[in-house]
Amino acid sequence: MSLTVLIVDDHAAFRVGVRELLAVDGYEVVGEAPDGASGLEAAAALKPDVVLLDVRLPDMDGFQVACTLAARGSSAAVVLTSSSDDPLYPQRATCCGARGFVAKHDVSGATLDRLLAAPPV
Repeated sequence: MSLTVLIVDDHAAFRVGVRELLAVDGYEVVGEAPDGASGLEAAAALKPDVVLLDVRLPDMDGFQVACTLAARGSSAAVVLTSSSDDPLYPQRATCCGARGFVAKHDVSGATLDRLLAAPPV
């Protein structure tokens, strides 16, 4: 059975590209959201295994979304992503309950597999 993914990113082209990339790698993208508020709603409704979450969203940052998901008891593995590979992002990601951070240019099924196989921090 493939893992289900919710993509939360304000760039439609990125969502389309990642959807196709992850499908080839055996993931099932069950939803997309363009901002944090709709991402939180979609995560509650769809209960994905993984939330691929952009750091920079129009209404709130991805770290806030990840903290809110954790506070609500979501079982989804959250992976933050950004086109900026700020050296502080990996540490900030784990501090808010995420499984990790992946730069957008490194997003792939194999990268998600490695993050999800590692024990939660």
